[in-house]
Amino acid sequence: MDRYIFYLESLFLIYYSGDFCNFATYNLYRSTMAEELVIDKEAGKAEKYQELIPQLEALVKNEKDVIANMANISAALWQTFHFFWVGFYRVVDKELVLGPFQGPIACTRIRRGRGVCGSAWKEGKTLVVPDVDQFPGHIACNSASRSEIVVPVRNQAGEITAVLDIDSDQLDSFDKTDVLYLERVVSFLFN
Repeated sequence: MDRYIFYLESLFLIYYSGDFCNFATYNLYRSTMAEELVIDKEAGKAEKYQELIPQLEALVKNEKDVIANMANISAALWQTFHFFWVGFYRVVDKELVLGPFQGPIACTRIRRGRGVCGSAWKEGKTLVVPDVDQFPGHIACNSASRSEIVVPVRNQAGEITAVLDIDSDQLDSFDKTDVLYLERVVSFLFN
């Protein structure tokens, strides 16, 4: 419990000071965020997201490099939920190009409107697929993937610049809880 209280005190200082030149604040940030996340392994899905969200927000708040933030978000989601694959595809010209991810090797390019990722990009909305084998045109980057959620990432102008793609090796792994929290997570990239 003491560790959790220390973590909350550290988050408060980091979040409200906004001064990363302050050595003490930087050391608190470094000691609580860079090494590990504080997530109750026994918590339910919503509770895990609630514990993760402020930690992610603190982690990416003062880093302006979107690729670095995508990498840390991917790692944090993968570590917290043990998803099969978590990563980003970035919009480059007229296709999605593989960005930072955690998990097995992946398809490197996806055309607009193709597969779950390309469809989420084209439709401009989050897609939840309970069984990828039932999704018309699903791109099987790995045969172990059974269900998927894809969340569009919008910049401050509202343009889709990437998608967050999460695969599970279990059927029906994603629901409204994931949609709610993951849409919030991707909003950190441009706020």
